[in-house]
Amino acid sequence: MSRLPVIVTTIVFLLGFAVCGLHFRHFASTRVVADLLTDNAYLGVLAVGMTFVIISGGIDLSVGAVLGFTTVFLALAIGPWGIPAPLAFVLVLALSAGFGAAMGALIQYLDMPPFIVTLAGLFLARGGAFLLSTQSIPVNSPVYAALVGFRLHIPSGGQIPLITMVMLLVFVVCGVLLHFTRFGANVYALGGSRSSATLMGIPVARTTIRVYMLSSLLAGLSGIIFSLYTSSGYSLSGVGNELDAIAAVVIGGTLLSGGVGTLFGSFVGVMIEGLIQTYITFDGNLSSWWAKIVTGALLFAFIAFQQILSGGVLSSLRRTSAPA
Repeated sequence: MSRLPVIVTTIVFLLGFAVCGLHFRHFASTRVVADLLTDNAYLGVLAVGMTFVIISGGIDLSVGAVLGFTTVFLALAIGPWGIPAPLAFVLVLALSAGFGAAMGALIQYLDMPPFIVTLAGLFLARGGAFLLSTQSIPVNSPVYAALVGFRLHIPSGGQIPLITMVMLLVFVVCGVLLHFTRFGANVYALGGSRSSATLMGIPVARTTIRVYMLSSLLAGLSGIIFSLYTSSGYSLSGVGNELDAIAAVVIGGTLLSGGVGTLFGSFVGVMIEGLIQTYITFDGNLSSWWAKIVTGALLFAFIAFQQILSGGVLSSLRRTSAPA
């Protein structure tokens, strides 16, 4: 039963892609598929971290702001500050990981709601980005040019750039981490019941801190990907992307209450969001806001579907229809 939402999500994506392929000539090509992956690489990496957080029973609203901070930090570090690009990457990833660990510690040791802590983190990271710069800063670096220019050519004109490879590698590595390691099992147990996890001897505090550290670290990596994608840094980059990541994860079959979910489902959820935007681009007559409308409708439908599967709706109906 827990696999059914992922199966349904995959079917929805395949049907949607088939409809687009029938409606638009040359849609079903390696070039379009490669572009679909590339355009959503940064969102995919965000969704990986969000999957860990939501499965653990939490939420992270700061990831979009961390992405924006990362782009500005890199643009200034590689440009005016004169820091070599590889060192700037390491520094911003370390900052991101430390930021996430601090939020995880506050959630665990002060027993604060993840929503409030990560919302505060959102304001802190976004405010920090604005303090660094309010302008869009171009990144002119030979390292960036080399990384952006590195591409894997596939048949029929498709190209897989480095950022797409990184996104796919993140899904594979974190998929192994989530589904085949003790840490992953602890994340699932934490989302099932924190009190039960404690009684079972699971290191709840350490797992919580590591989950938020991983989420923020991946948000920093997503910022690096976005910086390479746009070759610039801007303090407003990533606005609303935390909600896009949450939507992709939930559409992919992860329960918002925690304890259930897969990274493959999150990957398909990201691809569905990207497919909607690609359809709008190919059509040329639809407003870009239709992407948000359709995503919202799908999100509502999948949440209702999950509630039905978990018995929540049926239980409510039984209570309503029961005689007084």
